[in-house]
Amino acid sequence: MISVLDLKPEIAEIRDEIDAAIKNVIDNTAFIMGPEVKQFEKEVAEYLGAKHAIGVNSGTDALVIGMKALGIKEGDEVITTPFSFFATAESISILGAKPVFVDIIEGSYNIDPAEIEKAITPKTKAIVPVHLYGQACQMSKIMEIAEKHNLLVVEDCAQSFGARYFGNCIECDDSCESSYKDQFNGKQTGTIGHVGAYSFFPSKNLGAFGDGGLITTNDDAVAEQARMLRVHGAKKKYHNEVLGFNSRLDSIQAAILRVKLPHIDKWNSGRAEAAKRYKEFFAIESRVITPDVIEGHVFHQYTIRVKDTNRDQLQADLKEAGVGSMIYYPVPQDMLPVYKKDYTPCPVSKKLSDEVISLPIWPSISPDVQNKVADALLKALS
Repeated sequence: MISVLDLKPEIAEIRDEIDAAIKNVIDNTAFIMGPEVKQFEKEVAEYLGAKHAIGVNSGTDALVIGMKALGIKEGDEVITTPFSFFATAESISILGAKPVFVDIIEGSYNIDPAEIEKAITPKTKAIVPVHLYGQACQMSKIMEIAEKHNLLVVEDCAQSFGARYFGNCIECDDSCESSYKDQFNGKQTGTIGHVGAYSFFPSKNLGAFGDGGLITTNDDAVAEQARMLRVHGAKKKYHNEVLGFNSRLDSIQAAILRVKLPHIDKWNSGRAEAAKRYKEFFAIESRVITPDVIEGHVFHQYTIRVKDTNRDQLQADLKEAGVGSMIYYPVPQDMLPVYKKDYTPCPVSKKLSDEVISLPIWPSISPDVQNKVADALLKALS
């Protein structure tokens, strides 16, 4: 069976370094907020080009704490995409704010800036764009809208570690102000808005051996708040100033991430090369719509659309042929049981949720394996 993700080659490549890093933490017994956490925060901030990086225990907590540190609260409205994992909207709701779902663009699966502006009300406090599957959103337009309406921007980077924004959006119509494009060109996702939120779930491009997350910001006051909130709202132990969380990045996970971080650009390049090969394999089938391979896209998932076919039957046929696949996401957030009574479905999001399927991809996936995947899919469509 060809799995959707194979972590074994990545681990084998750095196994000795990983073992040594874990042993060092065990020998030092500094398991919580130890020196490995502080060092990882320093190194990852330098890599990303962020002033502050704050380790937390999950990508969900990175969103919750990041938004709370910005002052998002009960009664606020936060505009986001329905086409994402539940943690995006859940984080907004946990704070008592209201998710306002606006539709996405077919070409990138990312939030449509034109729809953002239509949804702004006097209660709107923030925008949460999700860099889905590893491709940067139209950040120049989003930041232009945010500045115009005095809104905060929290980037959900759970799937985009190492991705960069080059103003080369698939749907680009050159309507962004050039000053915004120039300002953000080449920047890492998560460093353009007011806060970035990352996940280090094991399947991510930069993944730990368990849960982990990160908050980035260039704002000193927001960073101070986030650091307090992750340790029960205290700057000094036993002197709690606000209600916070128990959300600390474990030292062992930080040590593992430190070993992996220097490899991330090479691994992301491997994913992009695999995406190019898939595009060539599927060029002969008009019912398969493949993602464009643009600069900066890190292909956390390789997600295609299959038109004029039964997607669920296709997935079953792939499984029968020994090829794993996943559907990200079969139910848009605005249609989930917890929300559906309060929202009208976003049509593009609903349409794509019936068409998308994600195929096996990892940095060292071989052309032979990809060829088998493609053959199985094309045969199922024939």
